[in-house]
Amino acid sequence: MANWEYATLEWLWDSGSFRLNMPGRNEKQSSGSYNELVELLNELGKGSWEVASCTSGGNWLFWTLKRQA
Repeated sequence: MANWEYATLEWLWDSGSFRLNMPGRNEKQSSGSYNELVELLNELGKGSWEVASCTSGGNWLFWTLKRQA
């Protein structure tokens, strides 16, 4: 059985802000729009992170990410 670790990524597109919460209480905040989001998702993919789920509402997108621990 696989063991997973999880992270979350939040994007408020009207204010252009990202918040990434990684295991170990590691939180990173940055700013940007579509290009920066693509770069961030590519970086996460290089670290073996994949999207487990996504939800949205209004000006907000929220992803749950996972990778094998």
